[in-house]
Amino acid sequence: MNQQELQKLVEEISLKYFRRPFIYQVKINRRMTTTGGRYHLDDHHLEINAHFLAPQYHAYLVGIIKHELCHYHLHLLGMGYQHKDHDFKTLLKQVSGSRYAPDIGLRRKKKYNYIYVCENCGLYYPRMRRLNTRRYRCGKCRGHLRLEQNLK
Repeated sequence: MNQQELQKLVEEISLKYFRRPFIYQVKINRRMTTTGGRYHLDDHHLEINAHFLAPQYHAYLVGIIKHELCHYHLHLLGMGYQHKDHDFKTLLKQVSGSRYAPDIGLRRKKKYNYIYVCENCGLYYPRMRRLNTRRYRCGKCRGHLRLEQNLK
């Protein structure tokens, strides 16, 4: 799906579900990983995650567009457009938009380099960085920590 097809899809969804036109621009953002889309308050344009433009994610894409259009229309009407606002939640439910962007495998996995274990209670502490075992103790029982594995 290219820029013009996405623009047309957003305009159609806006007229069909919100009965209001979308008159601003939709942009494709290839750098997004954890979010499905973004509404900009200053110039009212929408950004959509490029990964959701694949044909197998079309249902997710429609839900994301509905979500961003809820922000757009409520902001222009002067109503509560933030996630916490009642107006936003009710409108999103009416148009059956997605509340969260689905995980399609783009999130980065944390890679732990060190694993510490408490000598008293056996609680594990996976860590990215090395820590001073003479200075830090277990948060549960205050026991001594021991380096279990050095994965580096």
